Amino acid sequence: MSTQPLPLEGITVVAVEQAVSAPFATRQLADLGARVVKVERLDGGDFARGYDTAARGLASHFVWCNRGKESVALDLKDPRGLDVLRRLVADADVFVQNLAQGAAARLGLDAATLCAAHPRLVAVDISGYGAGGPYAHKRAYDMLVQCEAGLVSVTGTPERAVKAGIPAADIAAAMYAFSGVLAALVRRGTTGLGGPVEISMLEALAEWLGHPLHHVMHGGTEPARTGVAHAVIAPYDAYDTADGGQVLLSVQNDREWRRLAELVLGRRELAEDPDFATNAARVAHRTRTDEAVARALATFTAAEAIARLEAAGIACARINTVVDVAAHPQLAARGRWREVGSAVGPLRALLPPINLGGSQEARMGAVPALGEHTCATLRALGMTDEQLAELRRDGVIA
Repeated sequence: MSTQPLPLEGITVVAVEQAVSAPFATRQLADLGARVVKVERLDGGDFARGYDTAARGLASHFVWCNRGKESVALDLKDPRGLDVLRRLVADADVFVQNLAQGAAARLGLDAATLCAAHPRLVAVDISGYGAGGPYAHKRAYDMLVQCEAGLVSVTGTPERAVKAGIPAADIAAAMYAFSGVLAALVRRGTTGLGGPVEISMLEALAEWLGHPLHHVMHGGTEPARTGVAHAVIAPYDAYDTADGGQVLLSVQNDREWRRLAELVLGRRELAEDPDFATNAARVAHRTRTDEAVARALATFTAAEAIARLEAAGIACARINTVVDVAAHPQLAARGRWREVGSAVGPLRALLPPINLGGSQEARMGAVPALGEHTCATLRALGMTDEQLAELRRDGVIA
């Protein structure tokens, strides 16, 4: 059977992007076969390049979000640099930017302006809070938006609210930008027209607030912070094991509770005890419920606890560290790891989670050095070596 091409082969994306939200969105487009031209500043490029040096000297954020792209370094404050960008956009299918609010409009690079000039173009504006409203020009870094969107208020322990351990607001905006581009391209295939796509980090993360938001809006109380426990189900928490590990288990219904009580806790009487027989009763007596589970699991190693729980048909998981995830047996068994190129040599990376049966494998290209593709890209626009030398001499390109 012949292998189908990647779905975005032949699509060109131009991105003026930085940090996570836009780069993560466009990296996924690159993984699916699109050509992504990343336009960066001359003085250091995307500032995420400088976040750390953990990836063999490169920044871990940058490696994660920017594989498979072409880096073109331009001074957009110079009219000649801006003209180069406009020429790139004229030949593109998609344009993505997440500059500070108002910066793109001042350069004529906002979605509305570009789509008016190029009707087939899909142009994406990603911002913290959207183009209008009292927060439009408020600084919007991931942790700030996590706070504004209420995520921090429902994350943590009863004593202390904490942020999510990943850039949840950036990732939410990236995922909606990614899906918005795909939807707009499908529509263009039908109508012949592209159009603007606007994504707000606040609106993306507020949508992800999901259950707590709807619970409160429709008459419920503010959800309690419960660590890794579940607010309305018991037992659903992490428990210490004899070897210093932790195992999380989840009992979803009363049948499972009976199996847990008999086969794991060794206390059949708890299955019929009215203080524990129903989920409502177990939640009302959560402290006693947790104590009964904790006493039993504390006599097993983590491996023994997992084995007993699985044999009893109880959902469970280890509390893995990030190091554990990098060595996770399921990821290894499914062959999810690849190597991508970079200026410092091959770097380990996960295959993207979209698996397209019958298609080529995701295109996991190299992580680009700053300005690595400037000359080749500009030559493709018809510029001569003399013109490139002049632009380089004048500090317009790198």
